[in-house]
Amino acid sequence: MGIVAGLDSSPDFTRIVVCDTDTGAVLRQGYAPHPVDTPDGAARPSDVDPQAWLLSLGEAAGGGLLEGVQAIGVSAQQNALIPLDAQGNTVRPAMVGGDKRAQVAAADLIDALGGREAWTQAVGCVPQAAQPVTKLRWLAKTEPENARRTAVLLQAHDWLVWQLLGRPVRRTTDRGGASGTGYWSAATGGYRPDLVELALGHQAMLPEVIGPSDAAGTTPEGLLISAGTGETMAAAFGLGLGFGDAVVSLGASGSVMAVHTEALTDTSGMITSLADATGMHLPVVTTLNAVRALRGTAELLGLPDLEALSDLAMKSTPGSHGLVMLPYLEGERTPNLPHTAGTLAGLRRESMKAEHLARAAFEGMLCGLADALDVLRGRGVEVRRIFLLGQAAELPAVQAAAPMLFGAQVVVPQPADYAAIGAARQAAWALGVSQGTLDPRTPPVWQGAAAQVLEPGDELAVGQAVRQQFVSVREQTHPGAFRA
Repeated sequence: MGIVAGLDSSPDFTRIVVCDTDTGAVLRQGYAPHPVDTPDGAARPSDVDPQAWLLSLGEAAGGGLLEGVQAIGVSAQQNALIPLDAQGNTVRPAMVGGDKRAQVAAADLIDALGGREAWTQAVGCVPQAAQPVTKLRWLAKTEPENARRTAVLLQAHDWLVWQLLGRPVRRTTDRGGASGTGYWSAATGGYRPDLVELALGHQAMLPEVIGPSDAAGTTPEGLLISAGTGETMAAAFGLGLGFGDAVVSLGASGSVMAVHTEALTDTSGMITSLADATGMHLPVVTTLNAVRALRGTAELLGLPDLEALSDLAMKSTPGSHGLVMLPYLEGERTPNLPHTAGTLAGLRRESMKAEHLARAAFEGMLCGLADALDVLRGRGVEVRRIFLLGQAAELPAVQAAAPMLFGAQVVVPQPADYAAIGAARQAAWALGVSQGTLDPRTPPVWQGAAAQVLEPGDELAVGQAVRQQFVSVREQTHPGAFRA
């Protein structure tokens, strides 16, 4: 069929991959950092001029990278809100990331609609500080003049697609991106304009939600641009996730998501009901503590890095000689214990050794994520295979414990630009549909990610005993934490 490109505009850089449309093989790639000046050690800015993304895109595509490309897919950071005026100009810089300024606005919005359950029923998630709907509330309260001028609402991938197409009258988005806004429901597949008005104080124009295999348009040069999507959905598509697959992502905090056939509503607020880039759903459960628990333990033990912590943990055995860590160092979201602290239980003379504490940190982190997996399983989500992502997924202590604690096959993909690859796969799909060679309901089959596959095997019973030990300590310390 030819070649297609996928570009991923992350918070810090633009990555472009050029792929073969038939196999997905990466033929060429480009990279450029965003020209945003962030001093070393400083927090990433909450306000960014979106023109920086275009400059980065242009640099990444230099040197004839896109020569011969027939279609482009766009993946971009989620929750980046770009308010435009009636003429299509930015009212203010884009509001990006987990914007702590909006925490009060989130609580304000929850109360304004009548509580967490009302939000869950409306759009499948409870407002968080990062979400566009919450940023709109912050804008209305803090910058009322800018709020008044806001006529159109776009997210990062919507804005980039619109720019690539030459800023047409029609503005589009996809289900995946829309499902994270807080004013679109994955369950009904429709917007809730009343929630935009509740947050912003007036109505605003929202992009048309087009189907997974639809094209957003064609450039004057004849280049087809697909719908685009958020980074999470693009990465899931690039990995080739299907029904029965889940992803456990190990960052400072953790997240668990799985492919499901329907949108889930969860009155506890633990599940965020997102849509994916294929027409299915991606319920997500997050934990506040993952790798931060490992880093804290490494510092406590005077170790230089996580590799050293892993080596030490491997000198212990499953169950850490009875030592159990509840890794709730920053409070916790799953279970909902915002003001709690971590717990170390089972201290006995024989367990008070550095290697047992190191092992307990890994087991505590993974058991916390297993709790998050069980939230999804408890709602009927099937989990047969778990993709483990993040740098910590490469650590021997993680790979030794994860399959037995999760009770499923664990897949550790080789590092790759999965969001950009997912965007390219979406472009290939839209191109194939436009040419009549692909079914609009069935994405192209690309070669799967190169990966290490780990089975629980004979360790399954041991892992379940370790899990039970963790659950017992959690229940004693925080009785009923997971009861609705």
